[in-house]
Amino acid sequence: MSELTPIEPPIGSGFDPKDFLKTLPHQPGVYRMLNSNGEVLYVGKAGSLKNRVSSYFRATGTSSKTRMMVAHIHAIEITVTRTEGEALLLENNLIKEFKPRYNIVLRDDKSYPYIFLSDQHDFPRLSVHRGAKREKGRYFGPYPSAGAVRDSVHLLQKIFPVRQCEDSFYRNRSRPCLQYQIKRCTAPCVGLISKEAYQEDVRHAVMFLEGKNAEVINELVVRMETAAAQLHFEQAAQLRDQISTLRKVQEKQFVSGDGGDVDVAVSVARGGAGCVQVFFIRGGRNLGNKTFFPRHVENADTAEILAAFLPQYYLGRETPAEIIINHALSDVPLLEEVLQAQTQHKVTISHRVRGDRAQWLALAVTNAEMALTQHMLGKASMRQRYEALQEALGLDSLPQRLECFDTSHTQGESPVASCVVFDLRGDANGPLKSDYRRFNIQDITPGDDYAALRQALLRRYTRIQEGEGKLPDILFVDGGKGQVSIAQQVLEELQVVGVMLVGVAKGADRRPGMESLFLSGSDAPIILPHDSPALHLIQQIRDEAHRFAITGHRQRRAKDRSHSALEKIPGMGPKRRRLLLNQLGGMQEVARAAVEDLATIPGISKQLAQRIYDAFHADKV
Repeated sequence: MSELTPIEPPIGSGFDPKDFLKTLPHQPGVYRMLNSNGEVLYVGKAGSLKNRVSSYFRATGTSSKTRMMVAHIHAIEITVTRTEGEALLLENNLIKEFKPRYNIVLRDDKSYPYIFLSDQHDFPRLSVHRGAKREKGRYFGPYPSAGAVRDSVHLLQKIFPVRQCEDSFYRNRSRPCLQYQIKRCTAPCVGLISKEAYQEDVRHAVMFLEGKNAEVINELVVRMETAAAQLHFEQAAQLRDQISTLRKVQEKQFVSGDGGDVDVAVSVARGGAGCVQVFFIRGGRNLGNKTFFPRHVENADTAEILAAFLPQYYLGRETPAEIIINHALSDVPLLEEVLQAQTQHKVTISHRVRGDRAQWLALAVTNAEMALTQHMLGKASMRQRYEALQEALGLDSLPQRLECFDTSHTQGESPVASCVVFDLRGDANGPLKSDYRRFNIQDITPGDDYAALRQALLRRYTRIQEGEGKLPDILFVDGGKGQVSIAQQVLEELQVVGVMLVGVAKGADRRPGMESLFLSGSDAPIILPHDSPALHLIQQIRDEAHRFAITGHRQRRAKDRSHSALEKIPGMGPKRRRLLLNQLGGMQEVARAAVEDLATIPGISKQLAQRIYDAFHADKV
């Protein structure tokens, strides 16, 4: 990419579009529109900066969304590029960095999982991989979700028994594991299969992942007939079962006769919301689909949503040879050119397709329509719950942001407090997980729930008072009058005002639907009907806080126990601990090991082995 040349416009309340437009060149580049606080309102690219930016300031022909944005422009920053392709790449990076208010922004930018086949071993391993592709081997995918890739790996293991165990586990086996017993592995770890036979299974697994099912079946049929002719009936029966399973898979996942790698990406919009659906087809097999709900699509049509989605999603990501879309887009040739340079292979983006591809395009649109309908119904249902909560608590206005705290520990051990957030504004419309927080509670009397709650509230709202976050409209705490009193003291101490405080106490027998609500400043509890939408919302946020707290507690407890168990043993320094864990494959295996097994590790004497064993079994004597 070329060295980029920024052109600084006049910044300040006296920004004059006419004067600024005179300075713009007819070169390609990227423009950033800023408000009075210096926040980026919009990022766009242009083949001619002068022509494109000028279009925003015309008296007629602009949309209401554009006019609203222009009214807030305080400055415009320009970056000139050598080519429009460079401008597209820069625009994509800036949108991901700033997430501007008036850009359609893709929310999900996580890496996708692959199936990985190592090629550095005599007996390669199949595994699920996510992230940078640093290891040498073959990567198959991407798959739309972890569930989809796990299902595929599980299916592969049933048809082609290629090992999936970790290398550390594989190297330390002295006898076959359970996978061998249930016929999911051929036990190469203990030499129960030859290298040649194992490589044949690997080759068939690769062919399956490449979509060459028919070729695999043909080879297996020949081998089955040969085995039957040589009276090897057990082997012939195993091959018959493999063939049968493969044919069933082929019936379920067959897409088109010509195979190939294709993504089907479609967009739909309705009622101020938009949805993009992507189907992943690899080697002629449907690997599943992924649904996206981009932000800031209130006034955008389906073509605009798709045009914004494609570069944000595919730039910087592995791209198939063909992408099928449901709208004609003006920037398709430019995007094809940039993707081809990125992937080093031809990329075709097409919207006029026939035959099987047309059927899959129609199916993707149907799925997108259904997903959008469900999404909008969910938003409507959540709003009704907020409105019911407003009425139940007698609030003057609709609450927008809710927070709930809970604590978790095991007899005082490893206490953790959680804070979960529900937000009705924007796209959150319920759980806002980016604002969730956990607090590892320190220096309190074990089992003192009041002290744990007080510490978590102090830490949370001290930061908010310092400007790190937003205050909720309603603060829920899991508990009754005691917890409400603690929370009220903290809010008064920090001078937090304007937050309604509600304690959620479990009812008789701790049954859902019997909760009592204790409001700060009120003696009598509120008991809502069991079918109240407001109560359902309170139960949802309370249960989410409990889930988040107990998950954090279990993680902290496991970490504390795993570290302390070895660290407290005399003679177990960092090197010996690391050696022991590496040799046995983890803490779980150390805990299971007998004294004799521990003593075989270099540097572990019989006496030290006994101390290690006792540390894990003292409570079982």
